[in-house]
Amino acid sequence: MNTLYKDLIYLLSCAVNGITPDTAKVQAMDLERLYRLAKLHTVRAAVCIALKRAGVHDKQFDQAYKKAVRKNIYLDMERTAILSDFEKQGIWYMPLKGSVLKELYSANGMREMADNDVLYDSTKQSEVKRIMLSMGYSAESVGKTHHDVYMKPPVLNFELHTLLFGAASDFYAYYQNPKRLMIPDEGSKYGYHFSDEDFYVYMTAHEWKHYNGSGTGIRSLLDCYVYCKIKGESLDWKYITEQCRQLEIADFEKERRSLAVKIFSSDTLPDLTESEQEMLIFYLTAGTYGTFDNAIKKKLKDQSKLSFWVHSIFIPRKQMAASVPFTAKSPLLYPVGVAWRCGRVLIKRRDRLKQTIKAVNKYGK
Repeated sequence: MNTLYKDLIYLLSCAVNGITPDTAKVQAMDLERLYRLAKLHTVRAAVCIALKRAGVHDKQFDQAYKKAVRKNIYLDMERTAILSDFEKQGIWYMPLKGSVLKELYSANGMREMADNDVLYDSTKQSEVKRIMLSMGYSAESVGKTHHDVYMKPPVLNFELHTLLFGAASDFYAYYQNPKRLMIPDEGSKYGYHFSDEDFYVYMTAHEWKHYNGSGTGIRSLLDCYVYCKIKGESLDWKYITEQCRQLEIADFEKERRSLAVKIFSSDTLPDLTESEQEMLIFYLTAGTYGTFDNAIKKKLKDQSKLSFWVHSIFIPRKQMAASVPFTAKSPLLYPVGVAWRCGRVLIKRRDRLKQTIKAVNKYGK
């Protein structure tokens, strides 16, 4: 593992554990390259906090931290206003992911936010759309997938989920009826939350979805460490293990948690096994949202080039219905959906097709 990766892990560990980094060590770091890596992983604010503790100030990191603090405050205010309207309209809801996780970090802004995710009553989709439009949001995508996307300049992005996982996901059946796991918020008629155990299982499943696809960055490992540091001793690990077993991610949960605790528990990076190093490098090279090459490489791991193209074109019916909604009306429309998707790629996504062909030729058998 190169020095830059080690520097990032060192500073993140210092940030979340309240450790003051060694000033001489920090001054010897390449802050320009470190900034680019931290940006790739959406952890600039956390790194900035560690740098400040060491008495090192960098303009780029300082600006990123101030922006993260402002954005978190802005998103919190907007979420409060939106959910207040949900309460008035009798729409049940449950905040997800980062909006919950960020509260476990020791400083405001330390855990950066790109958007706000909220699960809501899918039967009230039209009412929710009216609320969001009345608040100045534009409906970027509504009813096309299992989450609706609303944007408001300059930085507000809300993903409002009708389901936790889409119909094509391996986790769809488990999370098809999330209300069975949801607990009413105290002092609220329509607000809900998961138990600490079920939130951890969901965040693990969501992470696995990305890890097993295009990859996910070091922030996911940091989230795991912070969650376990704050909640770990009170969690029912027997229950968590059983739920992860049902979701077929028990091995991943154990390996990822062990790695997260191992690398962030102190400011000294311990010796890692070969498999731990391989896993860590995958996180470090993926970035927050993964890479296109990773997605193709993983798909080609157990199939030939021909099989990849066949499965890419002739996708499962549930996935086709999500991609081309009109095909859900009748199985006879499936071939039309195939033609529609191919035409859409050739007309609107030629650059992505070129990337795919290049990656398939690179990694295919």
